Formats: sequence, structure tokens, C-alpha cells
Amino acid sequence: MTSTRISSPVLVDRFKDAFRNHPAGVAVITARSGEAPVGLTASSVASVSAEPPILAFSLASQAGSAGAVSAAETIVVHLLSDANVELARSFARPGGERFTDSRQWSWLPGGEPLLYGTAFALRCRILSRTPVGASVLVAAQLEEVLETNDNAAPLVYHNRSFHRLSAGSLLP
Repeated sequence: MTSTRISSPVLVDRFKDAFRNHPAGVAVITARSGEAPVGLTASSVASVSAEPPILAFSLASQAGSAGAVSAAETIVVHLLSDANVELARSFARPGGERFTDSRQWSWLPGGEPLLYGTAFALRCRILSRTPVGASVLVAAQLEEVLETNDNAAPLVYHNRSFHRLSAGSLLP
């Protein structure tokens, strides 16, 4: 027997506080929607399996860019460095400038938009979409690593702000 429990507002606020204080890497996920490129900033990307290479992320909406990313067959997950903070901000803002003439990007042969200058760009095929609560959990298998800069300082989201990790933040 499965029981469903309705969350109290206090429990929801405590949950949000807990994850607000749990740092997460930052990514921009891009896809093609019809003839247009779409994308969004995500801090929920996680590796799931190394053999085969699978990652997962959640989408809090099925509208707009999130709905288009969820519906896509293939996506590009751009793992961001500290040099990409403005990219993260523009893709996080509703109606933010995303695929402009001044932004360096191009279409891949498979139809996905690739943003240049990120730490890593991972072209993936979506394996599953699972409704969970008010969100959708997306699992995707890596098909190709397109761009790498493993010397870049990772961009991290913590307490509603962007931060960089550096050698100076390494604990003994």
C-alpha cells in the first residue's frame, strides 16, 4: 500500500532551505524546438552511470523552454565554468537573451544548438521522462563530448548566488 502525504508549507520551506545551502554545479541545456533553438539554466544535472554514461536532470515546468527541452530527442548539456556566469544568468532569466548574434553558438549536424566556450559540452539522447511531484526527471545517455576545458574553474550555485571553485577552495 502506498501512502501519499501532502507537504506542509513549513516542510516545503525547510526543504528549500536545505537545498539552498547545498551547492550544485551549473549547466545550460539546449535543444531544438521546431526551427528555433531553446535553452535553460539547470543546477540539477547529475551523473547517474559511467557504463553506459548516463546523466539526469529535473525540469520544474513543462512550459516554455523546459517543455521544449523535455520533448526533444537529443540535447546538449553545457557544464559551465566561472567564465560562463553571464551565460548562466541569461539562460536562467525568463525572456533572457539567449541565442543572439553576439553569442557564439552554432547548429550541430543533429540539429542541436551548441554554445561555445563552456567547460564541457555533452551531446545526449533522452532515454526517459518521469513525472515526479510537480517536476519531470529526465535521463539522457551521452553520445558525444563536444567541447572540453577541464582546467576551467567550475561554476557553482549556492544560496541563490553563483560561485567559483578554485584550487584555493581545496581542503587538506
